[in-house]
Amino acid sequence: MPDDAVAREHAAAGAAARAAEEASAFSHPPVDPEATAAYGDHPDQVIDFYVPRGPEPLPDDASVPLVVVLHGGAWRAPHDHRHITPFAGFLARRGFAVANVEYRRGGDDPAVAGRWPDTFDDVAAALDALPALAATHLPQADPRRMVVTGHSAGGHLALWASARHLLPADAPWFLARPAPLRGVVALAPIADLTVAEKLDVCSAAARQLLGGEGHFAERQPYADPALLLPTGIATTLVQGRADTVVPEMVAESYADAAAKAGEVVGVTLLADVGHFPLIDPVADACAVVAEEIAQLAW
Repeated sequence: MPDDAVAREHAAAGAAARAAEEASAFSHPPVDPEATAAYGDHPDQVIDFYVPRGPEPLPDDASVPLVVVLHGGAWRAPHDHRHITPFAGFLARRGFAVANVEYRRGGDDPAVAGRWPDTFDDVAAALDALPALAATHLPQADPRRMVVTGHSAGGHLALWASARHLLPADAPWFLARPAPLRGVVALAPIADLTVAEKLDVCSAAARQLLGGEGHFAERQPYADPALLLPTGIATTLVQGRADTVVPEMVAESYADAAAKAGEVVGVTLLADVGHFPLIDPVADACAVVAEEIAQLAW
């Protein structure tokens, strides 16, 4: 078979595999939470809470780690937190208390990613409100063992949330000390906005998140996790090597930036895995994600 025909055959096989992965991840019915609480007045400013449902009942006085989930979807409005509820339910069945955070994304135009500064306002406000809200709605959760995880655009937000103490001092989200997190597990994260922009990840989503080309450079120090290092918080990236939505190069660039800043970031690379199996409860990759969370949480 000629080389170009082989290449076309491999490309077609890869495209079919990616389509199958996505179809599987989105085939599961939404999993309803046990409770929902608002952290603001906007309809998107809500957190869904999932009670831990491990194989053994919890003693009345027991507590478990709290996993905060930040969904992906390129920060665009059509992709809300409902699509990641099967993953949240999967983590609850693994014995974690889970908080699935919604936040404001793009506005009226479904093609536009993010809102500046609203998307960042919401993630900061949600994380700040979580300990008190969890005490009321998820008493099994131990806020001293809180791990933030996020997928894709949510992975960016998880890394950003762990670095607020490194923001410029005039940032409204600045914290004087590191956030009280046990760790971060970022799944195929849009972790380096410069590289994401060069690769045109999710059709210029990073540029849109910061308000367009005219604002990208000035706002990047406030929003790019790769510029906010070292965090001093244990961080692991989980990345499919066959991911064509957020390519491996984006995660590698963040890990390289961390190393240059004197911080070791764990990188778990999964062969023959694309973008969506990381949040698909029936995929082996999702079990790997749960183990990575457990290693930081317990």
